[in-house]
Amino acid sequence: MWRPFFQPYHLIIVQDGDPSKTIKVPEGFDYELHNRNDINRILGPKASCISFKDSACRCFGYLVSKKKYVYTIDDDCFVAKDPSGKDINALEQHIKNLLSPSTPFFFNTLYDPYRNGADFVRGYPFSLREGVPTAVSHGLWLNIPDYDAPTQLVKPLERNTRYVDAVMTIPKGTLFPMCGMNLAFNRELIGPAMYFGLMGDGQPIGRYDDMWAGWCTKVICDHLGFGVKTGLPYIYHSKASNPFVNLKKEYKGIYWQEELIPFFQSAVLPKDCTTVQKCYIELSKQVRANLVKLMNTSSS
Repeated sequence: MWRPFFQPYHLIIVQDGDPSKTIKVPEGFDYELHNRNDINRILGPKASCISFKDSACRCFGYLVSKKKYVYTIDDDCFVAKDPSGKDINALEQHIKNLLSPSTPFFFNTLYDPYRNGADFVRGYPFSLREGVPTAVSHGLWLNIPDYDAPTQLVKPLERNTRYVDAVMTIPKGTLFPMCGMNLAFNRELIGPAMYFGLMGDGQPIGRYDDMWAGWCTKVICDHLGFGVKTGLPYIYHSKASNPFVNLKKEYKGIYWQEELIPFFQSAVLPKDCTTVQKCYIELSKQVRANLVKLMNTSSS
């Protein structure tokens, strides 16, 4: 199903879980496949920074990629169809999003003004119409939405059938829940911040790896003057994960996010943080100073 869309690109497959299992990749793809043994061999003592038995293992792919644009997708995602029944080329739309500017400093009510058939509305300042570079393109999902465990439990049969034909820039100063299921980014602009938090085997919580990356990335994009877009493209998400398993992974995070989000909302980076690397290191210092108490209170 993905062949016509993936075949022109270089694929990096990060195998989660048991490295002794063999993944068979169909013929005709330009790919590299990495399992846990490869991660341990390549990173040595630093391999512990890559999650194990968790979808956050994908950020090893970001690390070894040499491409400017990276698209990441889950293994239970399929090609979606638009309302006319045509297969959606998700990569094409993500590249369009990343190649067109963003407008984080003033909201255009007619969605993305750079799209064919759209423009800036009356009252939009001309000084801001050039926009800023787009660092992140956040796509959405048809069929099974990206819900947390409590919402899954109360709405087990809910499916997203609405195809909203729109892309918009998330405003400066506004955080968002970033899902890693259908996501693209400019590695040269924001790559070092796109670290999916350490989750999975041996860690106290799960399912917040992409959320963590989203909060860090958005704070840094806001500071450096980059944009984040959300909306098109859609993929078809086919398999709802078990809500009871998810709740076990998530329940500490559900409490923690109520303090994590205000921290990121109020985080201020100094002017001398002029690169993504400097921003992330500064943010990590603020995390250590302000959020370590969450771990201590939860363990007691």
